[in-house]
Amino acid sequence: MSTGTLERIAPPAYAQVDEEREVSLKQEIRSLASERQAIILAHNYQLPEVQDVADFVGDSLGLALEAQRDPRQTIVFCGVHFMAESAKILNPGKRVLLPSLAAGCSLSDSITADSLEDWKQRYPGRAVVTYVNSSAEVKAQSDICCTSANAVSVIRSLSQRKILFTPDRNLGRWVARQVPEKDIVIYDGCCPTHDVLRGSDVGAGKRERPDAVVIAHPECREDVLALADEICSTTGMHAAVARHPEAKTFLIATEWGLVHQLKKRFPDKTFIVADGCIGCRLHCPYMKMNDLEAVLRCVREDRFEIRVDPAVASRARIALERMMAVPRDR
Repeated sequence: MSTGTLERIAPPAYAQVDEEREVSLKQEIRSLASERQAIILAHNYQLPEVQDVADFVGDSLGLALEAQRDPRQTIVFCGVHFMAESAKILNPGKRVLLPSLAAGCSLSDSITADSLEDWKQRYPGRAVVTYVNSSAEVKAQSDICCTSANAVSVIRSLSQRKILFTPDRNLGRWVARQVPEKDIVIYDGCCPTHDVLRGSDVGAGKRERPDAVVIAHPECREDVLALADEICSTTGMHAAVARHPEAKTFLIATEWGLVHQLKKRFPDKTFIVADGCIGCRLHCPYMKMNDLEAVLRCVREDRFEIRVDPAVASRARIALERMMAVPRDR
């Protein structure tokens, strides 16, 4: 049986793994997690070996839902800080651990509670929709959160016509095109990993493989999305591939870690990770901070525990729970 083809997936530093050490680490992590009744959650952008050791791999919304419904009292969140924060907000009685405190998010850092407050004063009376890629303090000042998987549905679910969307401008612009009946003011933040990609880069890849189906994340720029055959969240990309059963090659415009799951599910397909403007695969260094060594230390030593101020968490939980009540788009 074919094992599938994955072209240009990772920078060399992440492609070379000591197989014997990897097997040993995975065994020890799984053993300790079972012993300590800990669930391991991994975002789609995590290192492939970290995804393989997780109980559940998914996007922001999927992980939030899994963290909430699982009975285990310790959550090891292999993602970035705002994701672990959200898991803690939704599970105040559970312990949430983040393997590396260096796992931050440039998009989340682009907006603060103070800058959101200033923005709200500039545009009074608008409903505030905040992408989950944001801090607990920003969520606490929002009416509702969204993910890339349900952003359009969230906006449509609101009775208000006038919206403030924060913090990702590329996602916000894409959403605004889907709901022209809404008046949406969009904050000027972005995910640098996706924003580095240009339409010319995707066009070059398409010229190399004209048969390729282009699947792009809505955090990409408008010129990239204009060339995409499918625009969807990371988990939605699985369904997007399934919608093209005759296609053999897919050009994936998102962070390279996502392709690991696609390759496992569709071993007969070829997945090419889009190149950025400097000729590199789309790579989030923060997502790659949680390597197997960090995950092992986390499970073994109970570090690093994520805490959120109870008053902030209470307000942020309202915005997150409103989001989770809205069906995802795709």
